[in-house]
Amino acid sequence: MTQPVSSHPTSTDLLVLHALRCTGFSGPAAVSAVTGLSVSDVESELIDLAVAGLVTRTPGDFGGWGLTDAGRAADAERIADEVDTAGARTAVTAAFDRFLVLNPELLDLCTAWQLRPADGAMTMNDHSDRAYDDRVLNRFSEFHRRAEPVCADLSAALLRFQRYPLRLATALARAKAGELEYVADSTTSYHTVWFQLHEDLLATLGIPRH
Repeated sequence: MTQPVSSHPTSTDLLVLHALRCTGFSGPAAVSAVTGLSVSDVESELIDLAVAGLVTRTPGDFGGWGLTDAGRAADAERIADEVDTAGARTAVTAAFDRFLVLNPELLDLCTAWQLRPADGAMTMNDHSDRAYDDRVLNRFSEFHRRAEPVCADLSAALLRFQRYPLRLATALARAKAGELEYVADSTTSYHTVWFQLHEDLLATLGIPRH
């Protein structure tokens, strides 16, 4: 396993800024779940970032926080500096290459979860066939075992990646315990966390999404 090359945690303001880069428009509770910071700490950082012109808040029941253009540029610059200062670019790039091998399989698993064969055709999975769901969840467990080394190498390269294996394992455990929305249908589902990891890897390496 790759040995840690960075012993310094990412600053809390950058954790919050980068969380918005990876999740998009979000509220403090969602940013807290992503970063591991308390909601009150997240709110404090968001206020400071807003004063600096890096984030903006949309009020209302469906409101939330998002990056400004200046915030997106600042995040890209600071994340690139973090990667280079830590000497982590080679390790993160290698892990990303392995992530890309796994990514199509994860998408296929999510499709298998949302659709199932019935009477010779594919239909929406209403989750009434427990045996079918269990087979797909077992495939998710096997997939997760192969994803864990990738997450471990990322966590060793940059400490802020340590949240991803925890969030993925939590989502899978809750899905297997019967909370089926944790597969692909909630903001904290396995699929959502994996998508955010993909966004994070692209942003960390400065690769535009095509």
